[in-house]
Amino acid sequence: MGNRLGAWALAVATVASAVTLAPDRAAGAEPPAPPAPVVVDQRFTASDGVTLQTTLTSSGTVEAKPTVVEFSPYGDNSQTLTVGPDYNYLLVQIRGTGDSDGSFDALGPKSQSDVVEVLEWACNQPFSDGRLALNGFSASAIVLYNSWHQELPCVKAAILKSGTHELYRDLLVPGGLMNLVPGAGVLALIGAPALLQGVDRLQRNPGSSLDVIGGLFTSGVNAGLAHPSLDAWWAERGWRGDANDIPVLMINGFYDVESRGAFQGYQALRADGAHLVMEGGHDGVPVGTDGGAAEAAAWLDHFVRGEANGIEAQPRVSLTLARGDRASYLKGEHVTVQGADWPLPGTSWTELALAPGQSLELAPPTTRRTASYLTVPSLPTMTDVPNIALIDAAGASVLTGALPLLTQNTLAGLDGLTAQAFTTGALTSDVDLAGPVALDVNLSTTTPGSGIWAVLSDVAPDGTSHPLTVGRLSTSYPGLVPGRSLTDGHGRVVQPYGDYTHPSPATPLQFRRYQVELWPVGNRFEKGHRMLIGTSLASPLALPGLHTLRIGGADGARLRVPVLPGSDLAGALTP
Repeated sequence: MGNRLGAWALAVATVASAVTLAPDRAAGAEPPAPPAPVVVDQRFTASDGVTLQTTLTSSGTVEAKPTVVEFSPYGDNSQTLTVGPDYNYLLVQIRGTGDSDGSFDALGPKSQSDVVEVLEWACNQPFSDGRLALNGFSASAIVLYNSWHQELPCVKAAILKSGTHELYRDLLVPGGLMNLVPGAGVLALIGAPALLQGVDRLQRNPGSSLDVIGGLFTSGVNAGLAHPSLDAWWAERGWRGDANDIPVLMINGFYDVESRGAFQGYQALRADGAHLVMEGGHDGVPVGTDGGAAEAAAWLDHFVRGEANGIEAQPRVSLTLARGDRASYLKGEHVTVQGADWPLPGTSWTELALAPGQSLELAPPTTRRTASYLTVPSLPTMTDVPNIALIDAAGASVLTGALPLLTQNTLAGLDGLTAQAFTTGALTSDVDLAGPVALDVNLSTTTPGSGIWAVLSDVAPDGTSHPLTVGRLSTSYPGLVPGRSLTDGHGRVVQPYGDYTHPSPATPLQFRRYQVELWPVGNRFEKGHRMLIGTSLASPLALPGLHTLRIGGADGARLRVPVLPGSDLAGALTP
């Protein structure tokens, strides 16, 4: 990938000496090939003495240009955005990863301090014209969210794709339940390049290898076992405020393993002019879209280079909704809706009561009853929507494509995977849902620390049931953080903001109220389809038990779903 040189001066001199003026091209001649990219490695020394590997990529001669900076834990060649010749790109390997020294701190305070120091350094390097932009995808976006409480020098704009706004809530311990799949996957993806680049590290600084290995091990233990509650350790690895005035473009998809982060990040940064584009992430880009690539290019050109391309006047929120299931969505069966904010202005939440006969009704039954189900582990492909979308995109689609029942919960009621499933009647017209979903239940359990697991699905006329989104909550965390939950015009909580700071184990067999946050849904329920809410347990670390919920009466279970303007769920359910 071009020439790798050890110092900027040598790089610039060598490349410049190789540049010659091309003769005039004859009419009709092929245009000259673009210059080969120049790649320059240089080590940056942080204030505590730890050195980080940086790599600058430039099209042609290294010269002062706007520079996009990405902080990645995935080692060499892990750049996640392609930029044109008007930009340089600086990839910084996070401390304790790849070929950078130091101890990985799970994107904590030391990594955050490095962000500020590197940006200040980069702004004054010969390759920079003083205008920086930030790019992040997944972990490289998370470290930026975590750093936003610091002033980020010289940054004019940012693009954050598929990153968590709050690492605890959005990815690793949603609802107070351990989420092992992405946590283990991230550590493996970080550890592999650190191992592959270990030879260079040993030759350069033999003592740093122990720091790298120790940091990865400690981060895994801390995130997985040592900090099950949302404590000070987690607070240092989440959102802590906005000390900047940087326009940010968020890109993600409704099925992404980190989808909640984009919505929460947009709300935190909308005062700075943020935009939100939902059309694909870890789980793939749906046919008919470009995954936000055009918006990203225009975003940089406008806010960094000052180009008058009108991107700032585009609708601030663009949502690509599925039309029944993820597989068809990826194949191009989707619909896009746009608006000025998130949730879209005019969204209303329709409340559906869980009723006897396993139905969802507009009017709650007057007589109170109970319904019980066993919290036994379910088949994740049927119930763990975001994690399975990630694994499916990584290659499991070969299996799920051959056996489509694996990605449906059609059989759940037959084998105990979803012991309680409540459905509406068939819709008489299309209904668009987009926004957070809430399940409000009074529930008892035989086992303190068990998990409430709720899946919202689209049931087609042929009876196939496709999961859309999931809500998770440990029965040890019944409370909400005052003032942080989203409520509708009736004062009902439609996006619970759970309090996970101190566990309060349930008393066996005693009812208490739980408000379960389901991550935002984005789906068009077409005429003839039905909505289904199912309960099960899919977390291997949560304890098995017997759950009993109240249905009917004033304190019976309720589901609140976000209905977009132009849709009428109540009308579509009225005979």
